[in-house]
Amino acid sequence: MRPNPDRRFPGARLPQRQAARARGRLALIWVLAAMLGACASPPKPPETAATLKSLQDRPLVLPADQGVTTNDQTALDAYRAYLKKAPGDAQRPEAMRRLGDLEMQSADTRASGGGPTAGAAVDEQKLDAKNYGVAVNLYQELLRAYPNAPDNDRVLYQLAHAYEQGGALESALGVLDRLVREYPKSSYFNEAQFRRGELMFTMRNYAGAERAYASIAHSPTHTPYFERSLYMHGWSVYKQGRLEDALASFFGVLDLKLIARDETASLDAVAGLSRADRELVQDTLRVTSLCLESLQGADSIPPYMTSALRRDYEFRIYENLGEMYLTQERIKDAADTFLAFVRRFPLHAQAPVLQSRVIGIYQKAGFDSLVLDAKREYVERYGAKSEFARANQDAWEREARPQVKAYLTELAHRDHAIAQKTHRTEDRQAAVRWYRELIDSFPQDPEAASANFLLAELLFEDGRYAQAGTEYEKAAYQYLPHEKSADAGYAALLAYAQQEKQAAPEQRPAVERTAIESALRFGSAFSKDPRVGPVLTNAAEKLYALHEVQKASDVAQIVLKLQPPATPEQQRVAWTVVGHSAFESGDFAAAEQAYTEVLARTAGNDPGRDALAERLAAAVYKQGEQARAAGRLREAVDDFDRVATVAPQSAVRATAQYDAASALIALKDWAGAGRTLEDFRQRYPKHPLEGEVDSKLAVVYSESGQWALAAGEFDRLAARQTDPNLARGALWQAAELYEKAKARPSAVSAYERYLQRYPEPFETAIEARSRLVRLAKEDGNAGLALARTRELMVAEQQGGAARTEHTRLLGAHAALTLAEPVDAEYRKVALVEPLKKQLKLKKAMMEDALKAYAVATDYGVADVTTEATYRSAELYRDFGKALLTSQRPGGLSKDEREQYDVLLEEQAFPFEEKATGLHEANAHHSAEGIYDKWVKGSFDALAKLRPVRYGKTEQGEEAIDVVR
Repeated sequence: MRPNPDRRFPGARLPQRQAARARGRLALIWVLAAMLGACASPPKPPETAATLKSLQDRPLVLPADQGVTTNDQTALDAYRAYLKKAPGDAQRPEAMRRLGDLEMQSADTRASGGGPTAGAAVDEQKLDAKNYGVAVNLYQELLRAYPNAPDNDRVLYQLAHAYEQGGALESALGVLDRLVREYPKSSYFNEAQFRRGELMFTMRNYAGAERAYASIAHSPTHTPYFERSLYMHGWSVYKQGRLEDALASFFGVLDLKLIARDETASLDAVAGLSRADRELVQDTLRVTSLCLESLQGADSIPPYMTSALRRDYEFRIYENLGEMYLTQERIKDAADTFLAFVRRFPLHAQAPVLQSRVIGIYQKAGFDSLVLDAKREYVERYGAKSEFARANQDAWEREARPQVKAYLTELAHRDHAIAQKTHRTEDRQAAVRWYRELIDSFPQDPEAASANFLLAELLFEDGRYAQAGTEYEKAAYQYLPHEKSADAGYAALLAYAQQEKQAAPEQRPAVERTAIESALRFGSAFSKDPRVGPVLTNAAEKLYALHEVQKASDVAQIVLKLQPPATPEQQRVAWTVVGHSAFESGDFAAAEQAYTEVLARTAGNDPGRDALAERLAAAVYKQGEQARAAGRLREAVDDFDRVATVAPQSAVRATAQYDAASALIALKDWAGAGRTLEDFRQRYPKHPLEGEVDSKLAVVYSESGQWALAAGEFDRLAARQTDPNLARGALWQAAELYEKAKARPSAVSAYERYLQRYPEPFETAIEARSRLVRLAKEDGNAGLALARTRELMVAEQQGGAARTEHTRLLGAHAALTLAEPVDAEYRKVALVEPLKKQLKLKKAMMEDALKAYAVATDYGVADVTTEATYRSAELYRDFGKALLTSQRPGGLSKDEREQYDVLLEEQAFPFEEKATGLHEANAHHSAEGIYDKWVKGSFDALAKLRPVRYGKTEQGEEAIDVVR
């Protein structure tokens, strides 16, 4: 493989036997460097000003213009005549050079077909030598006659040109060697070196060509020949087998042409490149791929990506190498090359393009398993919620989105078909995964509803009924109506029914509520469906069982109004739900009416009739309760008395007298209430409410301000109460009343007993611990208060699912309290000699304090989080300051002291940065509407740490704008 430089660079040479045919190409480089002026003299490059104009001050006097039209031959004859007549004139060297230039021009004209030899059937190489021989002789004679002339570098330049045009390449090279050797500061130096490189490359002297090109390519000053020399330098090194060195030059060319180009454009249309530059880039990429292939392929690319700018075109290196492998039918190498880039730069805009190429390669090669794996990897890497999609939204829409959808659909259908054959859970789960991702990624797609229904079917078949129900509902209601909408809605109910059967008792209510909501949704969306009647009746019963009485009544009313009508049994159930719901909602008149309707549809020997009659009696009693609730207490007492009249055998009769006493308590008739309660205790010593008498008496004492007596009643009640909930409540009341009576020892005892007996409910237990902490503080026992604070925090952290916002609040404040002594101990440690020991101790204590504050922060309580974050930041800040102000070792010189101080600043800087980061994080809470004194403190600290950004912030409102 060899470059074709003459197609790009006019100075490139072909072998000597082709020199004559290359004249047209070679002439261009000479024309660029030696364009003939008005007097047919080739002008110097811009570095010099040696033109005919420079001869104006010389004594040569030419005859006045007679208006005669001249041509090249006339000029030649004039110069020849002058040289014959003035052999010793001072202008003779200039005239000889100009004559030589005119001979060169004449030879160029003849060589291009404009002279008398055009079309002659003679040997081209001999003709070239003949055409340029006169010029060669003139230049040689000039150099011999005037070896020290100041413009001899130009003469050598023209002589080399003449030799090369005449086909004497070795002679041309020799002259150029002399030019660069004798005139290193010549304005022709760079072009001469470039032409030397071209000649030596043509002669296969690659080492010499390398040196010639290197003198330009490695020059600190770029010249017009720089890019060409860099490219040909790479080829010269490549020809010598030094591939790594060649790659350095080729990447240099690519740096010049590809950096900051549009990475989405193909090489045939890279923005801003001319056609010649595109061809240069294509050839450079081609030879770069050849080098990489001979090394370690794609593994050899990363070491050359030595700058961030070079990564602009790095993907083209992988792409071009992969494409070369494909032309060589090296399928695996091509795929591995594309994948190497994808895995190295997964977020690059071209990564999905190369990944798609891999899939195409595998498909074309018939590698089905590899195709499948590649498609899985594609959707995982470039899914709609992938990091790539977030980082490259435009590229994702353009390149990845269509492929992701197609591959997800294909993978889902494939695994679904497999699952239907094998009935294995793992196969179903595989299909479920793809369906979920397809739906989540393309929720508005017309095929999403069908995919959602198939997903639900799979989940149901796999026994995952909760998930199946959710997906059935989505399929039924989330999309525009479709042929499976109603079936999906009903299937959701079947899924929830299965879930109820499997649910643990404590989980069943939640499952039932979900099923009920789904049933109501089904009834609303598909009201004409024949399955609506039994679905809504069942929903009404379940709602009532879950104490959703108003909702249950509303659903039952819908059942009663269905058209066509519901069955009689469904109506009886609906009226029962309406009655119970009205009774429980306090509409006892409506309850009485409903129970009447139920009894009308209930057989006389039905075992449930007595219960219904009892409910009617209870409705009368409840009217008395309503009167009492309305503040008509005397009327309430009358209603309670009426219960004995209308239902003397009713179980609520004793309750009525008890409620009368309660009404008297409400009337604050403490004496009357006390007498009534004592009478109840005598009349109904075995009645279940007898146990409530003590509590009522406790209330009487409480309301009359006798706290200690009331606490004693509650304490006794707790001791003899068999109901753990009531006993717990009584003991709690006793503790609170002891505390209210300022009987702290009794209150402490009551709270301690409460914790021992009733660790649940968890929130109340934590509250008890909090009160014990407060009581210890009020007693001035700081040690006990700290110990109980620690117990509170540990207990709260072990609360698991029982933890609440209130317990977290108490736990967070406890954690913050426990962090304070750790912080205080840290600040006691001074950084003095022995510094190493003290530094280790102080850092360890700082870590302990940070951990303690982290515990408080983990609770997520706003005011605790802001304070803990502020204090953590201040710990870092204090540690950095402590380093800077630490005791310096003795015996340091001034320089050593300065170095020591610099080292301390370097060690302190990370701690200041951590402090800044934490303060900034704390300041960001202001954007969430949190602006307490700790957030303000962070802003104040930032004003000192980062005065440029935060120093001008004065108001809280402005602070919010800053962090945004």
